[in-house]
Amino acid sequence: MNGEPRLSTATLPVDARNIGTLKAAPNENDLLDSFSVSLDELTPDTANLLKAAEQLKNSDIPVAFPTETVYGLGADATRSAAVNGIYKAKQRPSDNPLIVHFASLEQLRKLLSHGSDPMHSHLNGHATDGRSEELIPKIYHPLISRFWPGPLTIILPNPTDSLLAPEVTAGLGTFGARIPRNILALALIKQADVPVAAPSANASTKPSPTAAEHVAYDLDGRIETIIDGGPCDVGVESTVVDGLSNPPLVLRPGGVSIEQLRSCSGWEATEIGYKNAAEQGSQPKAPGMKYRHYSPKAPVILYEIGKSAPTLTELRDYLGPQRKLGVITTKRWRVDPISTEINDQTITSPDKKRYSELINHKRGFAGMLQSMHQTSDPGAAMQVHQVQRTHSTWQLAEIPLGSDIANIARGIFAALRELDREQVDAIFVEGIDDLEGDTAAAVMNRLRKAAQLKVAG
Repeated sequence: MNGEPRLSTATLPVDARNIGTLKAAPNENDLLDSFSVSLDELTPDTANLLKAAEQLKNSDIPVAFPTETVYGLGADATRSAAVNGIYKAKQRPSDNPLIVHFASLEQLRKLLSHGSDPMHSHLNGHATDGRSEELIPKIYHPLISRFWPGPLTIILPNPTDSLLAPEVTAGLGTFGARIPRNILALALIKQADVPVAAPSANASTKPSPTAAEHVAYDLDGRIETIIDGGPCDVGVESTVVDGLSNPPLVLRPGGVSIEQLRSCSGWEATEIGYKNAAEQGSQPKAPGMKYRHYSPKAPVILYEIGKSAPTLTELRDYLGPQRKLGVITTKRWRVDPISTEINDQTITSPDKKRYSELINHKRGFAGMLQSMHQTSDPGAAMQVHQVQRTHSTWQLAEIPLGSDIANIARGIFAALRELDREQVDAIFVEGIDDLEGDTAAAVMNRLRKAAQLKVAG
C-alpha cells in the first residue's frame, strides 16, 4: 500500500445469538419502534464486538462489519481522520460520498439537530410534521415506518455546522442515511455511540463483499479488524432515494423496489434517477453513480436478456494462458457436461421460470428479530467441466445461481469473486430481466458496471 507497513488483520467471529438479550419495544407516536441490547460480557462473541466498537470510536483505522446488504467498512463519521481511513483502505476516489449508518432515529435526530440553520434551504417544499423536535422531512416518514431498519438509504440535508466530517459528503450539501437491518451492525453502532460512515468493505472497483473472507481477500494488511457475522442476506447494496427532489428519485437500485416505494404516500410518482453508464462529468449524489464498480480481475462478458447463449466456439475465443473460462448461469442457461464433447452448443436454455420477489418484509426492529433465525439458500457450488475438442482441451467453471431473484442477488458478487480465485481467463454472465423489479434492476446495474463487454439481446 504505497510502501506503507502492512497492518495485522484479524477476523473476529461474532454470533448475534451469543452477545446478550435483544429486545424491541413499540414507540407510541413515533415512526419506528426501538431496539435494545443487554450485552453478556462473559462471552467471546461480546468481547470481540466490544473490541471492534472501541476501535470504531477511537481509532483512525476502519472496521469491517456485516450488514444485511453487504459487508461495510465503518469509521466514525464525525472525525475526518477516521473517514479518511476509509478512503485510504479502499483506495476510493474522494468525490464519492459515503452513506452514514445509525442505530436509531434518536441518533439520527441528534445529528440533524446540530447546527444553526438545519435544513431550511434544502427542503424544496417538503415540510416536517410540525413538531419542533422533528427534523426528518415528512416525505420520508412513510418509508421509515415501512422499510427501516432495512436496505434503504434516504438523502437528507446536511445541517449548517454539521457534526459530520466534510469528507463524508464529498462536498455536497446532503448526505445519505440508513438504519441497517442487521443485529451485529446495530449493536456495534450502539456500543461505539457514533454515527458510522460505511461504504462496502472491498477494494475500490472490486465486487462487493458478502462474506468476511471476501473482505479479507481485498483488505488484508490495510485494516486491523473484520467482524465475521456470516454471509449477508440481501447481497446487493441498499436502494438510495432522494425525496428532496420533485418528483422523488431512485438514485441507486437495491433491496427495496420502485414498486414498493410507489405504494407509499407521497412516492407514487417516483422516477429512476440513475444511469447504467458512468457519469464521468458530474458530482455523484450517491455511491455507485459515477465510477466503474464491482469488477473482478478477469474480463466480464455480460449477455443481456434475450441474447442466445454463447456457443463453444464463441467461448473458446476468450481462452488465455489458464485455459479456463467461467460461466455464471441464472434462469435459462444450463451447461451440459456431455454436450461439451460432442457438439458446438455448450450452453442450452431450458423452459423459462418466474422469479420470486426478494423482500417479504416484517416491519421495524420487532420484524428484524422475528426474522433473525431464518436462513438463506447458500446457492449452488461451482462445477468444473472438461472440454475436449480436436487438438484442444480446456475447462469451463460454472456457478449456477438458479432462477430465484433473491438467490441471484445474494450470490452474484460471491460468484464473481469465486471465479476470480479460480484464475479464469474470462467470465460469461447470463443476465436477467431488469424489468422484473428493482432487485433484478439492481443486479443488472451492478453487472453492467462490472462488464468489459455487453452482448445485447
